[in-house]
Amino acid sequence: MPTYDYTCLNCRKRFDVFLTYQEYGVKTVNCAHCGSNNIKRRAPRVRILKSDEARLAQMADPSMLSNLDDDPKALGQMMRKMGNEMGEELPPEFDEVVDRLEAGQSPDEITNAIPDLGDDSGGGMGASLDD
Repeated sequence: MPTYDYTCLNCRKRFDVFLTYQEYGVKTVNCAHCGSNNIKRRAPRVRILKSDEARLAQMADPSMLSNLDDDPKALGQMMRKMGNEMGEELPPEFDEVVDRLEAGQSPDEITNAIPDLGDDSGGGMGASLDD
């Protein structure tokens, strides 16, 4: 059965309903949260399948990388996005570094605060932020 996406105009919550093609437009649909029939159908999201290489290449666009040296928050956001796109589990140090960058801490400050960050023997991330 197809899923139809709705938004309740009373409580503003989103919900989906499974309806057969014969039921759609005939069966009354009420909000799954508050029961209201004051609802509006939402257009479903369109998803485009991309290869890992295509996703990483898109993120490596030079225009996106231009001001990362001067903006720790943008660097942190880019690193988080790349980490999510990789689909692999990253070490906890990665999240700590990204959190610190997004809070506005500079790479030098992070390296000073976490001295063994670039130490391969200590199980760190394997490279300093300055590399």
